Amino acid sequence: MTDSATLVLIRHGQSAWNAENRFTGWQDPDLTAKGIDQARQAAALLHKRGVHPTCAFVSGLKRAQSTLAEIVKALDCSDLPTTCDSALNERNYGALTGLNKDDARAQFGAETVRLWRRSWREAPPEGESLCDTAARVLPYYERMVRPCLTVGAVVLVVAHGNSLRALVMQLSKLDEKAIEAVTLPTGAPMIYRLATDGTVLEAPTSFTREA
Repeated sequence: MTDSATLVLIRHGQSAWNAENRFTGWQDPDLTAKGIDQARQAAALLHKRGVHPTCAFVSGLKRAQSTLAEIVKALDCSDLPTTCDSALNERNYGALTGLNKDDARAQFGAETVRLWRRSWREAPPEGESLCDTAARVLPYYERMVRPCLTVGAVVLVVAHGNSLRALVMQLSKLDEKAIEAVTLPTGAPMIYRLATDGTVLEAPTSFTREA
């Protein structure tokens, strides 16, 4: 039995609402042509790095599912065991859902919107904070994903900017202030190597900031 495992986190490729600079949350737009290309590029990078998933977990939203489908097709692994669950869905953006981000800043104030988007505890009206999102993502990770890692699997998780930020915060041991600076680009694999007891052995050293 191997003494380490690999965890790959990928935020879905660009969606139609990403392209329009809109808060998406639980809404369900699909990928753009650019998003499809990003998924294929992610697969090419994994292949180049010799990282071939043995199981996958994906959110209940089609932008994540379409991203995974493109990766599976590019890696020629159509029999990849896959589990889909809404616990990995993006955070609920509540009253911000559907708004253009620049319009939201004009309406609510740039600093208020920044706190709603980036902070750990602040939530938009009728929506979820990152802390709320973590409250469903992290138990799911412990219950469903961790057991695969304990047997040395290569696990692929395709989800969303904030559901994955919750995981990154835990895996990379970031505090509430540090997580504010973390924004995950679409379609970019983040590769962690873990001991089978869950200890992180290697982690991404930086995260790309987006607007």
